[in-house]
Amino acid sequence: MLLANVLSTTLLTHLPWAVFVFCLGACVGSFINVVVHRLPRGMSLAMPPSRCETCGARLRFFRENLPIIGWLVLRGRCRYCRQSFSPAYMFVELGMALLFLLLYVVLFWFSTRTPWIGGIGGEWWGMQPFATAWPAFILISFLLAGLWAMTIIDARTFTIPIQIPMFITVLAFVLWPVQGAIASSWPRAVSWPIPGVNWWWFLVAAGGMLGVVTSRLLLAMGVLRWSFADYEDYLQGDESLADYPHGRREMGVEFLYLLPIIIGLVVGGIIGTMLPGGGLDGPSRVLQALGGSFIGYLSGAGIVWAVRMFGTLGFGREAMGLGDVHLMGAVGAVLGWFDPLVIFFIAPFLGLGWVLACGLVSRITRSQGRELPYGPHLAAATVLLFFCRPALVDAWQVLVPTIPMPQRALVPPEDSKSTPTSTMAPSGLQFPDLIFESTRALSADSLNGGDFGMVASSASPDPSVTRNFPVSMWQPGWLLDTGYMSHSERMLNHAHEAPVVSRTPCSDRHPGGV
Repeated sequence: MLLANVLSTTLLTHLPWAVFVFCLGACVGSFINVVVHRLPRGMSLAMPPSRCETCGARLRFFRENLPIIGWLVLRGRCRYCRQSFSPAYMFVELGMALLFLLLYVVLFWFSTRTPWIGGIGGEWWGMQPFATAWPAFILISFLLAGLWAMTIIDARTFTIPIQIPMFITVLAFVLWPVQGAIASSWPRAVSWPIPGVNWWWFLVAAGGMLGVVTSRLLLAMGVLRWSFADYEDYLQGDESLADYPHGRREMGVEFLYLLPIIIGLVVGGIIGTMLPGGGLDGPSRVLQALGGSFIGYLSGAGIVWAVRMFGTLGFGREAMGLGDVHLMGAVGAVLGWFDPLVIFFIAPFLGLGWVLACGLVSRITRSQGRELPYGPHLAAATVLLFFCRPALVDAWQVLVPTIPMPQRALVPPEDSKSTPTSTMAPSGLQFPDLIFESTRALSADSLNGGDFGMVASSASPDPSVTRNFPVSMWQPGWLLDTGYMSHSERMLNHAHEAPVVSRTPCSDRHPGGV
């Protein structure tokens, strides 16, 4: 009976959202087909509407142009001229739909206590229903779709259309604050999908972004010029790469573009040090969400741009493309500042593996291997890091056990830092939640007198204190061990009015208390 209730609750909770994200993924896949086909050719994404390339007949949305179903109904042929359509269109739509569904299942359906899978998203996703976590889900899913489009275009043309990473970046700057405003912290957790920032880092990031806006305005006004503006003059025939002789000169042009950004970073840091406490306390959740996205964009774009400039100055030819800069900037805007650094470290190994694999295939088939730009390796490293994050955590603990790994958590305010961790009551934390407040009374009644506390935070409110277990309220002789519950588990838990707890003697788990 209990198993039936669990399955029933899980299906009722997740099945409607799973169907929705599957359909959303199919529609995004259909749009990705348009982007991959039209952007490299300089065509508009809106006009003309989708049509048969042979006879020019317009494909109607609810008939021929319906994602996945339209291709199957037409059996891959035009209704009018009977010319066949490539099955790649349908496979991209189906692949995107399955990818969106997989992402939903990993982040929402599985409990955060599930080995490996539970560590991919982290505890924050287990605290949220889809209704309050949709901005973060949209950002990650759109990032994966954009990486697919950029990979295909870059592999074919050795260029990355700037429209794709810029769209993802702007979307991140809009949706992360929205996520900060609507997210539910159950129970009062300081955990977050990306690393948070304190006031000092927020002002540094805001100053850097103000510099980005200033540089873009100077570029639009003609005060600054585009670097490599005469690159096409050195192209021969249909080649996409040229032997450009003025790479070092163009780095001076790019440095002038970066100068307002550097000044903004420095000025923001100076203002931050003037704040009380040096700006080390955390701002509101909305500002931390925005600041984390800002600093992620600057971190991702900055590391690639630095390698590009030093490499070009050293070798005399363009080391990395600006498309890679914008790609990693978009990744950082969505995933935060730490992930782009790891991705940039992983990507060269994937590139080396590609070269070795192509060399082996060339020897066997006696054909020339295919050259691949660096963008696809960055995209593959991003996907690998996201879905293999538990392996990164394990590797970090083995390789650098004395250095704490940056956590995906908000920075608590100064008053929360000054409160002793072992005696912190739920009312002493910064990010209140009405769901928690109403549930706390119910849990106390269910425990007959309140002999046990409730988990106050799933991550330590003091970043200087690193622990491998949740912060819990201390009660004499016993420690409440809840683990981490997903949204479905909490719904089932409340339906039975019996919190999932286990009485564990403190001496068996963590001697001396929390």
